[in-house]
Amino acid sequence: MAALLLGTVLLVAQLQLVPSRPTAAAGAEPGQQELVRKAAPLQDEGPDGAAPNGSAQRLPQTIIIGVRKGGTRALLEMLSLHPDVAAAENEVHFFDWEEHYSQGLGWYLSQMPLSGPHQLTVEKTPAYFTSPKVPERVHGMNPAIRLLLILRDPSERVLSDYTQVLYNHLQKRKPYPSIEEFLLRDGRLNVDYKALNRSLYHVHMRNWLRFFPRRRVHIVDGDRLIRDPFPEIQKVERFLKLSPQINASNFYFNKTKGFYCLRDSGRDRCLHESKGRAHPHVDPKLLNKLHEYFHEPNKKFFELVGRTFDWH
Repeated sequence: MAALLLGTVLLVAQLQLVPSRPTAAAGAEPGQQELVRKAAPLQDEGPDGAAPNGSAQRLPQTIIIGVRKGGTRALLEMLSLHPDVAAAENEVHFFDWEEHYSQGLGWYLSQMPLSGPHQLTVEKTPAYFTSPKVPERVHGMNPAIRLLLILRDPSERVLSDYTQVLYNHLQKRKPYPSIEEFLLRDGRLNVDYKALNRSLYHVHMRNWLRFFPRRRVHIVDGDRLIRDPFPEIQKVERFLKLSPQINASNFYFNKTKGFYCLRDSGRDRCLHESKGRAHPHVDPKLLNKLHEYFHEPNKKFFELVGRTFDWH
């Protein structure tokens, strides 16, 4: 009887040692739970139920974290020219929206595109860069992830930010204040305007560098991407350790739109008409105030990342 009781105790102890969650698979990135969802069964599926080409939904190995109105959509579309890139179609807002984040990595995985074993899964959500909670959350998913940050002249970014919201209101036939009403308060620059705060790059970058080393973040020059996209995309390919597949012939300048469009396998495509909109006229004195305001923050950002940009 004593031997029987001892055996029962040992069996219970062994059961308690079984982990309640699946452990990371061998070879997974440090700190990343191995989550892969197999493709939906196909008519010519293999005997194990997986698609013959091994396609599945995978957590992203690269995220375009921002910045809003910095050129994130253009960057994603250009990067999608590469055959080894599978990009999420929509902004996922997993790490910055509580209603999404509370659903866990399984929900995040369900938002990813199907990708082959050789492909890099990429998602972009520009709001990530300026959201205080996001860096730690991304690090918790995968501390070895590669991050892409595209920036442009902060003054121009402010004007683009305003222009987007203005057009959204106009499309709904709703009135919207002039940009001067947002930028000025009692004759001085309104430093509480959200669009201004989004352009204080050094503040947000410092938060990301608390969790990720500088080598994990590649900064794309958004202004140069607009003027001459190919060299900037080459740098992105090298950072992501992708074979050089995107060529200068993949880009052509559309005189009607005023910016570069893409040519992929003989098919031409341009960004949505909402991109490249003309900014509203701004008084030169107000523009000068903007440039002066960003002078010191820009210097701090340059020192932080060890690189300068051709901004006002």
